[in-house]
Amino acid sequence: MTTPPSAHHPTGAHPTPEPARTARAHSFNVAAAQYAANRPSYPPALFDAIEDLTGRPLTGTRVADIGAGTGIATALLRARGANVIAVEPGDGMAAQFRRTLPGIPIIRGTGDDLPLTDDSVDLLTYAQAWHWTDPARAVPEALRVLRPGGALALWWNTDALDVPWIAEAAARTERHFRIDVSAEKRNIDHRAADPTGLLDFTRRTVRWSRRVPVDTHLANIGSHSVFLTHDPERTASFLAEEREHLLRTFPDGLVEEVYEVVLLLAETPA
Repeated sequence: MTTPPSAHHPTGAHPTPEPARTARAHSFNVAAAQYAANRPSYPPALFDAIEDLTGRPLTGTRVADIGAGTGIATALLRARGANVIAVEPGDGMAAQFRRTLPGIPIIRGTGDDLPLTDDSVDLLTYAQAWHWTDPARAVPEALRVLRPGGALALWWNTDALDVPWIAEAAARTERHFRIDVSAEKRNIDHRAADPTGLLDFTRRTVRWSRRVPVDTHLANIGSHSVFLTHDPERTASFLAEEREHLLRTFPDGLVEEVYEVVLLLAETPA
């Protein structure tokens, strides 16, 4: 499953205390290899939607992928022909990025203080990363570095909660960690993404799935901040119980994960 919203708020809202939020943001650095090996990717239809909304191909487009992590989205943007650079604040994630994608430049920095010059990129992307920014700072920064007619694209893989086994797993997570999993999708909207009101977002949703071994699915779950920052014994207990539930649903040991990628895209004036 994707990380529940109370663990990493997709919209950038900060209802948890800042020290706890900071700990969650930094937790990925100790699990970067696990993150890279097990997190889901993104479907080609997502990048088709970006091209459709911007009215131009990604080929030759100058892109900065912010909060790039281990480079899952960065690699896909490069494969579409984009001239892409990455921005990532975390030591562990940046090191994993360099091991995986040595040919793509990566700069250390955050969305709140972009290490990029004015009017320097055509497209800014945030894959699973906008929720770690302060939109009051990140929106003006995006507008500063985007060229006229450029675009800001934010997206998240969210769980398809209409699938019965996923809804049941979400309910177990809610009970165990006392979080509201279903809030993830509800909270992704333009008002929360940009409380400044400076941007006019268009929303698209792309449904896709992947079939993975149960161990990969559990490692994916375990790479999220709510699990990384909880008591290790409590997390291990949950994952052991989850394995039993999954094997009853998928006796062949292959889990059908179903996602809906929620995309928010806003263009700047030409």
